[in-house]
Amino acid sequence: MRKKVSIVGSGNVGATAAHWIASKELADVVLIDIVEGVPQGKALDLLEAMPIEKRDSHVIGTNDYADTSNSDIVIITAGIPRKPGMSRDDLLNTNYKIMQDVVGKVVQHSPNSIIVVVSNPLDAMAQAAYKISKFSKNRVIGMAGVLDSARFRAFIAEELKVSVENVTAFVLGGHGDTMVPLPRYSTVAGIPITELIAKDKLDALVQRTANGGAEIVKYLKTGSAYYAPSAATAEMVEAILKDKKKILPCAAYLEGEYGIKGYFVGVPCKLGSRGLEQIIEIKLTPEEQAALNKSAESVKELCAVIGV
Repeated sequence: MRKKVSIVGSGNVGATAAHWIASKELADVVLIDIVEGVPQGKALDLLEAMPIEKRDSHVIGTNDYADTSNSDIVIITAGIPRKPGMSRDDLLNTNYKIMQDVVGKVVQHSPNSIIVVVSNPLDAMAQAAYKISKFSKNRVIGMAGVLDSARFRAFIAEELKVSVENVTAFVLGGHGDTMVPLPRYSTVAGIPITELIAKDKLDALVQRTANGGAEIVKYLKTGSAYYAPSAATAEMVEAILKDKKKILPCAAYLEGEYGIKGYFVGVPCKLGSRGLEQIIEIKLTPEEQAALNKSAESVKELCAVIGV
């Protein structure tokens, strides 16, 4: 049996995730959206690219959740971006309603699936998906840390003029301003970057990483990043479908790890065929722990607004 991945939302992130997954021949892909014609058109375009890529991935677009039945993984990218004049709470409540609708249908049609949440605000939406689905915590994972660490790695490689393959970066915490990059655990060919980059320069790279999404929005003016977020999602999908036991930073439901209980926060996770297979705990300095606690507090505030 070929693996099946369904992607809810056929905007830039969803459609580009479908592109990465199909072009890597990881699974057959179903692109679903409430807008008629868009998922069908994008999926057909992608299907017609497969002979050129020499990939046998099958891609369909649909507006009917029945077509997503028995998916191995469901990626949720659906949600609205924040519009001018819209408060954070308005955005939260709107996206929570979308999440309630989507997750209910996912549970109905793919009760054994693993859910990867990409919708923003990420940590709160992952919490919502977990509570609504009633899936075990290993089957609901949020995508954020893979993206944040990729941004950090790109900036480190650029700064040191080295191959990105040499760079590993470590990022904890929530997606956005409260993320916690850990330079002392970030390395270039095994050498800590703290040995290679001056502190002021490193602080600037950390700051640029935290503002990574905003920097792209500023350039685009309308819309936001989608190549890196979708590639990050595909890396998580590959780790799960190929049972790689790969350690990636993801938003996971914590039950006391890092002193945090009952919320989704970004931590190092081992991903394999069962989804989240292990949360890796590392020793943090008091400053790092304080930053992670602050990140968790902001997640709590968001979850309180939508009652999850």
